[in-house]
Amino acid sequence: MARLPRLTVAGYPHHVIQRGNNRQPIFVDLQDFETMLALLTDNAQKSGVAVHAYVLMDNHFHLLATPATADGLPQMMQAVGRSYVRYFNDRHGRSGTLWEGRYRSTLIDSERYLLACMAYIDLNPVRAGMVAQPQAWPWSSHTHYLGQRSDKLVTPHALYWSLGNTPFAREAAYAALVHAGIAGADQAALTDATLRGWALGDADFVAELQKKSPRRVTKARPGRPVAAPKN
Repeated sequence: MARLPRLTVAGYPHHVIQRGNNRQPIFVDLQDFETMLALLTDNAQKSGVAVHAYVLMDNHFHLLATPATADGLPQMMQAVGRSYVRYFNDRHGRSGTLWEGRYRSTLIDSERYLLACMAYIDLNPVRAGMVAQPQAWPWSSHTHYLGQRSDKLVTPHALYWSLGNTPFAREAAYAALVHAGIAGADQAALTDATLRGWALGDADFVAELQKKSPRRVTKARPGRPVAAPKN
């Protein structure tokens, strides 16, 4: 069966996962992490993609990003992927593919899942047992949202601004949100939807999104035909 085209719609937040081939490391040292951040920053600006949150792990990375156009996110990921592979292979004396196929992504309902997705991303190093607290991992957007540094890659989403009327209030509210953790059901839903490429949200969100995409946005129920979206 031919695979579905990737679901990308302008103006919606997308959760993205890119993994190393066979789970091999894609970042070996400080220079590798810094090179990836520079590539993401440069190409996000060129492609009109607002990156709200990110984490770079040893063998994969996550992004939460909203593209201004339908082509913005694919263009950014293609440019970053190609440039980084050339850099990584040249620097580390290797050849061939670095990625585990194409990146995985899903659209999420911002009202229901955006802040949960940010916490999910921030807590990735904690779940992996690499640090005890998310602020101890230097390769994520978490400390930007705590006010501990300014990250040129990050563009806060409107929902983050709604957490408080002052920077201190927003930082405190976000820190409390991450400290509280993410519900197991939300964590599983975010992972599954991203790996499978189905939109994540309630029925109204899915129905509205389907009007904007010729591609099916959720898995069809067995035995029921999928109606074509109306223009």
